[in-house]
Amino acid sequence: MSLTKPMLGLAVGGVLGLLDGLSGFFEPSLAAVMTSVITFSLLKGLLAGVATGYVSQRVDSMLLGILAGTGIAALLSLLVILKAGMALFWDILLPGMLLGAIVGFATQRFGRTKQSAIPTQ
Repeated sequence: MSLTKPMLGLAVGGVLGLLDGLSGFFEPSLAAVMTSVITFSLLKGLLAGVATGYVSQRVDSMLLGILAGTGIAALLSLLVILKAGMALFWDILLPGMLLGAIVGFATQRFGRTKQSAIPTQ
């Protein structure tokens, strides 16, 4: 049984967001704020994932799914950048956009569109 596109987006976005946040351990200057980095990265991944899943449910195009994921994640990344500061602009924006592109691909390729509860034969 496969997941619906929004649920798959939530799962993939959450995992990738968590990995993105944990990658902050490679930057020693972030040690004091790692809890916030992980939390905001996880939230960004979850929100981008579910939003991309809903868009992917409405369109049946791999390109549009990837572009939607990239755009949604970029907007959410910009919100994080406003809080974190411009010094980390590319360090936040690029991984966020990659996360969105992967979620857009996954939801279009592997997600199930909403179907009726009664199976047809």
